[in-house]
Amino acid sequence: MRDFNKRIALITGAGRGIGLAYARALAARGAHVVVHDGGTRNDGSGRDDTVAEHAAEDIRQAGYSAKAASDDIETRAGCRQLVERIVAEHGRLDILIHNAGWVGYEAIDALTPAFLERATAIHLNAPAWLAQAAWPAMVEQGYGRILLTTSDRALYPQYAQAGLAAYAATKMAAVGLMNALALEGAAHDIRVNAISPVAKTRMWGVTEQPTELTPDSVAPGAVFLVSEACGDSGWVLRASNGQFHAVRAQEAAGVDYPRNIRGVAADSAESLAACWAEVAPVCAEYRATG
Repeated sequence: MRDFNKRIALITGAGRGIGLAYARALAARGAHVVVHDGGTRNDGSGRDDTVAEHAAEDIRQAGYSAKAASDDIETRAGCRQLVERIVAEHGRLDILIHNAGWVGYEAIDALTPAFLERATAIHLNAPAWLAQAAWPAMVEQGYGRILLTTSDRALYPQYAQAGLAAYAATKMAAVGLMNALALEGAAHDIRVNAISPVAKTRMWGVTEQPTELTPDSVAPGAVFLVSEACGDSGWVLRASNGQFHAVRAQEAAGVDYPRNIRGVAADSAESLAACWAEVAPVCAEYRATG
């Protein structure tokens, strides 16, 4: 793996937990990291600029290069301000990792506009506006690595949880954003991927140092995906307990989209019902419980 000397990296939600693990790992490999964190509480309220400042200082104390930032990234203007300041100071931005997130529970019958808008702002709007702001610099320099964050809670029905409609919907939206940006960035060596990390952090209600499912055990996945060694785009990397598995939706061979999707033919709802087990083949165990 090549080092990250002279690379400039912006990592959101990097004051604690998984984001801090990413920041430390990249800084140790030579990157200058901008540690962004608004310092919000678990419920998404409040601000504390010292969270980012303390994390950046810890990285500097270890002998590496880091600077704190706590701009509001839930608005387009805030994202642009943050990125433009970094580019003005360093002349480039090589790596963008959007790790900031928020987990909140509201059942669908109680879901409010404010709750859904909060999840949308941090999980979809922020990465879209940050990518838009970073795009001109990355295109000009002919290089960029963007890493978004999704969740197994959105990707897999087995891991869905009641009350997480807003969280799951917006985390799934990040996958669609990844796919579009991966296509747009291909000609400029801008590689865009997503990571689905699992680690015991304060978002899980864990305050003590974990002995398993640690943030450090998922950091190698992020480091690889934002490195020069990664020439692929459009992958979701599942990262958990020091193990990694990349997944993506892949069309079957021989498909002539959209006229022939190599599906099961049915000319009525009744005929579709009759062959549903063939249309939606799943294991018997999941069909019984899902």
